Amino acid sequence: MIEYLFIHWHVDPVLFSIGRLDIRWYSLLFIAGFILGWYIFRWFFRREGVSETLLDPLLYTLLIATIVGSRLGHCLFYQPDYYLGSWQGFLEIFQPWKGGLASHGGAIGLLLGMWWFTNHYGKKHHFDFLWIMDHLCIAVAFAGCFIRLGNLFNSEIYGDVTSLPWGIIFDRNSETEPKHPTQLYEALSYLILGIIMILLYRDRLDKTYRGFFFGLFLVGCFGMRFIIEFIKEPQVGFEQNMALDMGQLLSIPFIMTGIALLVWSHKTKKPAAIEHPASSSKKKS
Repeated sequence: MIEYLFIHWHVDPVLFSIGRLDIRWYSLLFIAGFILGWYIFRWFFRREGVSETLLDPLLYTLLIATIVGSRLGHCLFYQPDYYLGSWQGFLEIFQPWKGGLASHGGAIGLLLGMWWFTNHYGKKHHFDFLWIMDHLCIAVAFAGCFIRLGNLFNSEIYGDVTSLPWGIIFDRNSETEPKHPTQLYEALSYLILGIIMILLYRDRLDKTYRGFFFGLFLVGCFGMRFIIEFIKEPQVGFEQNMALDMGQLLSIPFIMTGIALLVWSHKTKKPAAIEHPASSSKKKS
């Protein structure tokens, strides 16, 4: 291998500090994803006639659901023996700043959060669970891109040794060999998926059916996650003896759900956009 072709990555994950408070790249990128999502949803709401007063409660619900779901997902899926094995470990469940967030747990948290949001606001504003998920997954694709870039700044969740010229040597982790930058692979796949979906929404919303965007997102996002996991280093020790790692096992139900949604969407042919009662009555008359 010709070492000079590789990238030495030794970026400090802390952008700057205010006293004892560290402002990390990951935190800023995490928040940036939610801010971008807020503006994307404002566009959705304006286009489809949904009250913008829902933007703030939607943002709060997403933040809480994502953080709680991601943290519990990491603790219960990847290290239950540590977090449930002692009082010290159990108390660390409530300290997400110590590290450990799982995207699959975040996905489950989002589903539960949006189920609550739909039950609370949906009937009054004429949308259902699938409508909110169809729109949310577009924003989540871009947010996922930002979060994976945050993982890169943290020098975490990278892949196996590679001889490819874009391999990265993570100096801060005392690595001496170039590894697959799987954070960038995932970030790029999420970005491409988000661009495809937002263009479809912009240009073909009237020809798209309810559940299509959500189904496409589940297949695309977790399908790519399943493939990329083959070149990732094990995140926890027990994965070393598994044919499929935990990330792949958790991705399979999401992929199958996505396929089922695409089939259901094609069969039911319910419009993806909101159908307001006033516009529906005009069409009938």
